[in-house]
Amino acid sequence: MPTAIAAGAGVGMFERINYVWRLFATALSFVSFGLGGVLLWLLVFPALSLMVREPVRRSRIARAIIHHSFAGHIGLMHRLGVLTYEVRGIERLRRNGMLVLANHPTLIDVVFLISLIDNADCVVKSQLARNPFTRGPIRATGYISNDNGAGLVDDCIASVKSGRNLVIFPEGTRTPRSGRRRLQRGAANIAVRGVLAVTPVIIHCSPPTLSKGEKWYRIPSRRFHVSIEVQDDLPVESFVRGTTEAIASRRLTEFLTAFFDGEYARASAGN
Repeated sequence: MPTAIAAGAGVGMFERINYVWRLFATALSFVSFGLGGVLLWLLVFPALSLMVREPVRRSRIARAIIHHSFAGHIGLMHRLGVLTYEVRGIERLRRNGMLVLANHPTLIDVVFLISLIDNADCVVKSQLARNPFTRGPIRATGYISNDNGAGLVDDCIASVKSGRNLVIFPEGTRTPRSGRRRLQRGAANIAVRGVLAVTPVIIHCSPPTLSKGEKWYRIPSRRFHVSIEVQDDLPVESFVRGTTEAIASRRLTEFLTAFFDGEYARASAGN
């Protein structure tokens, strides 16, 4: 009996040490991400502007820098023991001119996707363009700002047709812990008006963390695992044919809602 008690105490001590380490590693990850953004803004992108005068080439290089920086950040979090991850169907992301639609369970979903997708573009909140940690990368990469109003959909279509890979979260914000999601119609409008195939991506995080309204320091009891599954392309011609854009967008949004709900439930059952 004393041996069993000692063993249990040892396991409990190990779990507490592990928790404290992961809390420290999570804080270190957020600090390194912020500092990285500042360094890109103050040093890397100003130097890039001086060395590369042609705007299109400069923004392509800037997006490549972000791509590799985000990949390095995910690698750091993995090496620190904050998370593990797996990606299925990654070969489907090795293309150009994709409209990638993903669910949004965690704060770092965009970091994961941009780390996996070359020449990625995304729609960012206009406030981020004024944030000192993010405005440098946003301006250098030419990411699409959401303050363009009526021209936003056209900007997104132009991005995909130019060969960029546009990443959008149709929910518009992170999924709450309740799991109830309401897709906005903007992503469907882009697909319908541009007649663009959709590349769906299902992201699952277990145990849930960094979800909507959750503080970064509320870490789970164990390191979390992120699984990313890239689905086959979804053509939109059948939604567009013989109807108006408004009806087609509504039908596509309803289909995507059911699709993401079903695939996320399947992914949850498999984890």
